[in-house]
Amino acid sequence: MTDKNKGIILLILAALGFSLMAMFVKLSGDLPTTQKTFFRNLISAIISFGMVVYYKESLFGKRENQSILLLRSVLGTLGILFFFYSIDHLVLSDADMLNKLSPFLLIIFCSIFLKEKAKPYQIISIVIAFIGTLFIIKPQFSVDVFPYMMGVLSSIFAAGAYTTLRVLGKKEKSYTIVFYFSAFSTIILVPFLILFYEPMSLQQLIYLLLAGVFATVGQFGITLAYKFAPANEISIFFYMNVVFSTVISMIIFSQTPDVFSVVGYIVIFSAAFYMFVKNNHIAKNTNPMTPPSKQ
Repeated sequence: MTDKNKGIILLILAALGFSLMAMFVKLSGDLPTTQKTFFRNLISAIISFGMVVYYKESLFGKRENQSILLLRSVLGTLGILFFFYSIDHLVLSDADMLNKLSPFLLIIFCSIFLKEKAKPYQIISIVIAFIGTLFIIKPQFSVDVFPYMMGVLSSIFAAGAYTTLRVLGKKEKSYTIVFYFSAFSTIILVPFLILFYEPMSLQQLIYLLLAGVFATVGQFGITLAYKFAPANEISIFFYMNVVFSTVISMIIFSQTPDVFSVVGYIVIFSAAFYMFVKNNHIAKNTNPMTPPSKQ
């Protein structure tokens, strides 16, 4: 099996992991968002701690990278909080697709903060994705837009977190970054957990623990996938997450996205696919002597 195919399989596995995470978060019922986030990140912290120890990496990273690691953790924590809120109040596939705006926002943030000039085709993709977002939010139909805005905010903060990862680059190991973020978010949420704690049944606790397990599967799936193949060659497969979430919405929660949402999914996916094709085309032209990978 080629490295590219390994990357694709791992990315699809990551998409499934995050979909199952969202399913268990929603199944856990009417609990505070901070409580759900705490248990999700607690499991990630425990598992990533084991990985850091096993590979003998640094737990908290290098001193010169602390400000970026901290910023990544703050942005990531806020992103998860907003995402979990949207999961609780929206059709699962709507919440997932709004969260998938982050790759487009990442282009904007890298252009502003990292001075990476956005290419014309990327700008076109961003505009198309924004149009797709309007179909999902449907502001013109007087729908309560607050949960949708939380979904959009989740993608904004996720894109901010990904921007910091671009800065970190190869400065820190992936296991260290995951542990730092998970440990930070778990500790910072303890006061909120105490203040707003709601008693849970054993079933709810199990659901939240499973959400943490599958979130960790998703995190490490992405990390390993991009070690086997560049993001511009396989990133489109992560949108399988929305397919999984749509199926889960219909079977588990008996929630069917309306026609406008489906149109929005298609528009946003089309923008992602367009950008995926253009990235590959540019990569091939940049490296014309690179032989095609065996399928």
